[in-house]
Amino acid sequence: MPPQLVTEDLAVYWTGRPATTIRRWAAEGRLTRHGDRARRRNGVLYDLAELPEACRDPDTRELLEPGPTPPIIETASLLAA
Repeated sequence: MPPQLVTEDLAVYWTGRPATTIRRWAAEGRLTRHGDRARRRNGVLYDLAELPEACRDPDTRELLEPGPTPPIIETASLLAA
């Protein structure tokens, strides 16, 4: 199945973290940046499967606890192929 790509603002809502944290995680190798300059102004999308889900109130959707920090993606297994 292809990755479900989301914009930065949707990644912010999903994780309950600020946009700067999402961009830092991508710079640290915790998230994969996907380019889409044809449809997006900044051309960056994130894979929803890599984003940790925040804990939210089921009725109000108020943030209870932000998602945990994801681990660094293993690049050695990708380079070995």
